[in-house]
Amino acid sequence: MGREKAGFMSPPVLLVISLIGFVYYTTVFIFIDDWLGLGTGPGFLNALIFSWLAFMCLFSFFVTVLTDPGSVPPSFAPETEDPRKDVECLRYCDKCSSYKPPRAHHCRVCRRCVLKMDHHCVWIGNCVGYANYKPYIVCVLHAAMASIYSMVIFVASILGKDHDFKGISNKIFYILCASVTIMLSVAFGSLLGWHIYLLTHNLTTIEYRAVVRAMWLAKKSGQKYHHQFDLGIYNNVIMILGPNILKWFCPTAVGHLKDGTQFPISKVYGQHPDP
Repeated sequence: MGREKAGFMSPPVLLVISLIGFVYYTTVFIFIDDWLGLGTGPGFLNALIFSWLAFMCLFSFFVTVLTDPGSVPPSFAPETEDPRKDVECLRYCDKCSSYKPPRAHHCRVCRRCVLKMDHHCVWIGNCVGYANYKPYIVCVLHAAMASIYSMVIFVASILGKDHDFKGISNKIFYILCASVTIMLSVAFGSLLGWHIYLLTHNLTTIEYRAVVRAMWLAKKSGQKYHHQFDLGIYNNVIMILGPNILKWFCPTAVGHLKDGTQFPISKVYGQHPDP
């Protein structure tokens, strides 16, 4: 519990929460109110939609921060019966003085091995790993949609109503809001696109680097590389989001996750046909 509290109270996490509050307040109570009026049907509807996006973003953010990404079970022992798994199963962590499962990596910040580690994110004060990757994806998705929605509302408010830009404080405020919405839209839009690519290829950020090198080496030798955990887009997606499409966007619906120490391997892994 101490680690969760420390992560939750870290300055970057508090900054994110403050930024969400700032964007929500300015979008709903300033720009939507100026543009349409919160008392009107269209104004209320836009405020309701944006409030839902902001709530889901904040809720999934909390889940990501407070969820342990996955620790290696103390009882974990490598299985070497399958020759294909020998190399993966015999990965040893010198810092933890124990074997680590496939796709697990040691985090220098958390000082432990994390199951299916994607990366350590300073903005959540936690690693993104096996157990909290889904809420992280849901958070990024809603953050991207909310940021773009806020930017559109900001532009519509500017174009739809005359504003007094004579005062220095007004100019600074609108420049600040424009900078924040554009920056967030680009940042979260790019991050969402990146993780959609990783999600559909069943890759982590760490694995991507190794896969790029493996693809280059295979191409150089006239072969075609296939990532061993790539089971096809649909199967890759349901491994993370779950088999029930109605629960894909619920950050706490993670009942489909197992212990995170074993992963199915593609049937075409190890086959390198000529392109």
